Amino acid sequence: MKAYLVESPIGLFALDAKGKIVEKVLFAKDKEKVASKLRDLQSGKVIEELPSVLEKLQKNRFDLLVTENSALAQTIKDDLAWNVELEKSPEVVQKFRDKLPSISVDLRVFKSKEDFDSFVREVSVQLAKAAVTIAVRERDLHAVQAVRTIDDIDKTLNLLAGRIREWYGLHFPELDRLMEKHESYVRLISDLGKRENFSEKGLIEEGIPKDRANDIAEAAQRSMGADVSDEDLEWLRSFCKDWSELFKFREKLAGYVEKVMSEVAPNMTSLAGSVLSARLVSIAGGLGNLAKMPASTIQVLGAEKALFRALKTGARPPKHGAIFQFGAIHQSPRWQRGKIARALSGGLAIAARLDFFGGEFRGDVMREKLDKRVKEIAEKYKAPPMRGRHAERKRSTSR
Repeated sequence: MKAYLVESPIGLFALDAKGKIVEKVLFAKDKEKVASKLRDLQSGKVIEELPSVLEKLQKNRFDLLVTENSALAQTIKDDLAWNVELEKSPEVVQKFRDKLPSISVDLRVFKSKEDFDSFVREVSVQLAKAAVTIAVRERDLHAVQAVRTIDDIDKTLNLLAGRIREWYGLHFPELDRLMEKHESYVRLISDLGKRENFSEKGLIEEGIPKDRANDIAEAAQRSMGADVSDEDLEWLRSFCKDWSELFKFREKLAGYVEKVMSEVAPNMTSLAGSVLSARLVSIAGGLGNLAKMPASTIQVLGAEKALFRALKTGARPPKHGAIFQFGAIHQSPRWQRGKIARALSGGLAIAARLDFFGGEFRGDVMREKLDKRVKEIAEKYKAPPMRGRHAERKRSTSR
C-alpha cells in the first residue's frame, strides 16, 4: 500500500490514499527546535521521529512512501531501505495542508487557529534567519577569494613597478629615490612623459607637494639620464597606463571586500578593517574555522613557518602573524608590538564568534576598548625593556 509523508510545523504525518491520518508524530511546541527539524528534513537528513513513523507504517503493511522532498526521498531509499516515490504536490497532501489549522486544534496541539498561525509565523521567521545565516557564511568564501586576488595583484603591481622604474631610470634615474610610491611614480610618467616636462608647476598640478615638486624639478634639470626617443617613451607610457588600470581595479576590489566583510563579519571589520579581517578568514579557511580558534592561535596566523621553526629549534616564537599589518602594531616600537598583538587577537577572537554565531554588533565598543588599551601600552612602555647586565644591575640596586 501507498502512504503519503507530510512534513509540517506540528509534526510528521502519514496519510493513506484517501487523506486519512494513518500514523503521526507530533513535535514539541518549541519554535527553534521545530525550525531545526524542518531544516534538516529539507536538506535530506533523517530526524529522530522519522524511523518510528516508518516502522509503524511497515507494521500496517504500507510498503511504498510518497514524498515531495527529493533530498529526503533519496536518503530514505538509501539509508532506510524503503521504496520511495517522488511526487510533486499530491492532491491528497495539498488538501491535508489546507485543513492543518483545524487538524491542529482537533489534536489539541493548539487552542485555536490563531495560535496555530502565530506559531507557524514564528517558525517561518526562524527558518528565514537560518537561511540568511547560511548564505552569509557561504559568502565569506567570496571575500576570501577577493582578498587572495588582491594579494596576487599587489605582487604583480610591485613586480611591474620595479620594471617601470628600471626602464624609466635610463632617462631620469634621479626620480626613483625622490618618488617612493609606485602609483605616483607611474602616474607622473604617464601624464608628463619626458623629464623636460617635470616642471614645478606641472608637478604641483599633478598633486605633488610644493617642496617635493621643487626637488624633482631641479633633479630633472641636472639629470644624468640619457635622452629617449618618442617611440620608446610611448611604449613605456602605454605600459604605465595599463599598470594604472590594474591599480584602479585593485582599489575597486578592495571596496568590494569592504562591502562583503561588513555584511559577513561586521564586528571583525569594525575592529581590524576589512582587508585584514578577510585575510585572517582566508588563512583560517573560513569564518567558521576562525570563530573556533583561540586568541593565541589568531595572533600568529600567517606566521606558521616561524612558529614551527621556534618549536623545533627553541628560538623565540613569533609575537604576531598577519595581524602585523594592523596599523597600531607595525607603527609602534618593537617592544610594544607583542602586547598590542595580544590585545587585538583577543578582540578578534570574540568578534569572529559574534559574527559567525549571529551575535549582536559590538564592533564600535570593541574598537574603543582596543584603542584605549593601545594608548595604555604606549604610555606604560615608553622605553625599551632593559636586558642582560643592565636588568640584573637594576634588580640588584632595588634590593
